[in-house]
Amino acid sequence: MFAFLKTWKALQARGIMGINRRNADYVLKYNDRRLYPGVDDKITTKERALAAGIHVPDLYGVISTEKQISRLGAFIDARDGFVIKPAQGAGGDGILVITDRFEDHYRTVSGSLLSRADLEHQISSILTGLYSLGGHRDRALIEYRVKPDPIFRAISYEGVPDIRIIVLMGYPVMAMLRLPTRQSGGKANLHQGAIGVGVDLATGITLQGTWLNKIIRKHPDTTHAVDGVQLPDWAGFMALAASCYELCGLGYIGVDLVLDEEKGPLILELNARPGLNIQIANDCGLAHRTEAVERHLAELAQNGASENAEERVRFTQSLFGHVGP
Repeated sequence: MFAFLKTWKALQARGIMGINRRNADYVLKYNDRRLYPGVDDKITTKERALAAGIHVPDLYGVISTEKQISRLGAFIDARDGFVIKPAQGAGGDGILVITDRFEDHYRTVSGSLLSRADLEHQISSILTGLYSLGGHRDRALIEYRVKPDPIFRAISYEGVPDIRIIVLMGYPVMAMLRLPTRQSGGKANLHQGAIGVGVDLATGITLQGTWLNKIIRKHPDTTHAVDGVQLPDWAGFMALAASCYELCGLGYIGVDLVLDEEKGPLILELNARPGLNIQIANDCGLAHRTEAVERHLAELAQNGASENAEERVRFTQSLFGHVGP
């Protein structure tokens, strides 16, 4: 018992946030459940972002019923690459990424060849709710396939790397780059074996990596170093993440972004219950940072002041750079 208490106090001193505190002090406190559908449904998120002029992957079409599957050709026949995904999916399940074609077949990111019937079957599975939160009936969206920036070729295995930024009341507080591996099947999902790499909020330079809860410096498949990489257009990522507070109205969110070689930073989706592995990747606790933002918000409220997205980014970058808390 003494050893447990010693460990718990050590974690608390470092500001490590546990799931109970995340839920009680942040998710429940700052996230109105009535607003969850706006982030749990990727189509709703995309439509709101487009209306607000926020950059997201282009939407080619939506299929809501079995009968509408016959319209698939109208969305994909003129395109070699595209993505099919569930509107309410989680953890990357159910997503089909098509990179190009071979005769009358479609090539996936892993190199497998699928027929039109295979695509239609995948969409049918999505509609039944096989991949949705709670198993409810779902919709399938067909969208632009992100082409990763060349900077990721040396530190990623297939798939599309993404960047998760935790945002509290519009203030970005911690960031992580997620890199697909062979074990994760080319998906940027930590629970399936992807790598999480901390990112310095002030500079956009990558820090240490974590893979299967172990600290690493090199990608297990490419053997290239994952730390010390300067992410392009970091200011663009931070500005997009900060603007998502006004977009969805939720106070505590995870913003998932990607870097396209042609379109630059894009918002992929929002998460109202972001995980906590980001702390391992950054070797830093979330609690000290969220508490600092809360103190800052209290001071602003006392003075009857508020800050726009640019000012919020400037505040967190000055406080939470790699030399910060």
